[in-house]
Amino acid sequence: MYWIYQILKNRTFLVLLFIINFLGTIYGYIWYENQLLRTPKIFLIFVPDSPTASLFFTIFLGFYIFGRHVPYIEALAMVTLFKYGIWAVVMNILTLLMDGSLSPQGYMLIASHGAMAIQGLLYAPYYRFKLRHLVVAGLWTLHNDIIDYVFAMMPHYGKLDQYMSQIGYFTFWLSIASLGIAYLLVVKNKLTFNYKESTSLSIFE
Repeated sequence: MYWIYQILKNRTFLVLLFIINFLGTIYGYIWYENQLLRTPKIFLIFVPDSPTASLFFTIFLGFYIFGRHVPYIEALAMVTLFKYGIWAVVMNILTLLMDGSLSPQGYMLIASHGAMAIQGLLYAPYYRFKLRHLVVAGLWTLHNDIIDYVFAMMPHYGKLDQYMSQIGYFTFWLSIASLGIAYLLVVKNKLTFNYKESTSLSIFE
């Protein structure tokens, strides 16, 4: 596993990942174009979920390349990348099960969103957000669920639209799971590390 984290910190790899996420973010906003055109302006920021998640991660990468940290963005990136990455994979698999087939774009979305979720988790050791940053990310994420499923701004997936109540319920708990994972992998991990470090230091004082 050590070699994986060496690659993740490699500057060339980081720049390449930044470019991939930047281009993916642009494509994501284009994918939402038709829905954005008919979305009331007050809801516009909450509609393109996946590209906004990859935008958060792109911003994180941009700062991280230069040795800087943006904790609020890092918390938003980790939570939303995992949440919407898993969400899109599940929705496309359900579409495949219901329709019996999936377009090439659907398979591309499964691969790209699966990669989103994985990359968000892989960089957990390098995030520097604390509980207060995660709380803000939680408010954003849960508020987004309300906008999507109370005000009907969610992405549309053909036949799945008839199950929006069930999908909304699933999405809420996916948000909670994403926040829980971010807490365990980053916030709790840092607290445990700091406690052990302070304890070991006190022994030698």
